[in-house]
Amino acid sequence: MARKVGPGRQHTGVFYAREARGMTRSKLVELTGVSKQQLSRLENGLVRLRLDHLKPFANALNYTPEQILLWGRYPGTTGNADASEGPQEGPSYQPQMNPPANQVPELDARAGMIGGVPPRDVRTDGNHTDPIKSEGWVFPAGFVREQLHAAAPQLLVVGATGDSMAPTIGAGDRVILDTAHRTPSPDGLYAIRDAIGGVVIKRLQLVRSSRPSRVKVISDNPHHATEEVPVSDLEIVGKVLCGLKLY
Repeated sequence: MARKVGPGRQHTGVFYAREARGMTRSKLVELTGVSKQQLSRLENGLVRLRLDHLKPFANALNYTPEQILLWGRYPGTTGNADASEGPQEGPSYQPQMNPPANQVPELDARAGMIGGVPPRDVRTDGNHTDPIKSEGWVFPAGFVREQLHAAAPQLLVVGATGDSMAPTIGAGDRVILDTAHRTPSPDGLYAIRDAIGGVVIKRLQLVRSSRPSRVKVISDNPHHATEEVPVSDLEIVGKVLCGLKLY
């Protein structure tokens, strides 16, 4: 829940975006490398906001710089920045149609890019463009912070396809990923890119005695073969934090 703003405060969209994510100042400082003093100045309107100020915060908070700059006046933002902020630099922007900014996106495994997924319903990840569902997920800030130990803007929901990870994860089961975790350590479940650029869930085990480093790509279903690949050939989308299973 966002804290109440005291009289005379002139909070900007940086403050409201951080509050909407349930993130502390210390955590935002850690994620962005901006000093706590500078963050305080930006949040309290002591520095005139520009789009180039907001790029580090956009990455950490999963809002666009435009949303933060025009907080309360831009689609996808909730609450109002203080009217006393006065005019801020930046052009007028059209609404973005992705899931609302407080939602965690889910990849749409059924939508093929050849079938013409609208540009507004995709996310970019390195050299890949992934279709996402128009509705995302909302998780309590306390659950994200205390149970997942991750930053909400870095989360992604992915549905499993096929039976390669059965019985651990069945076809249609969903998992929550931490997309900030892209190294195969510690051993565990990860989402990786397959040979055709799709996203699949596998168990990764680092072969620590090998030089250069190699990783075992393991399917929990014994009817699927285990592979061993160089770490450099592996593209990790994120680490699996927990599952969302229907019974």
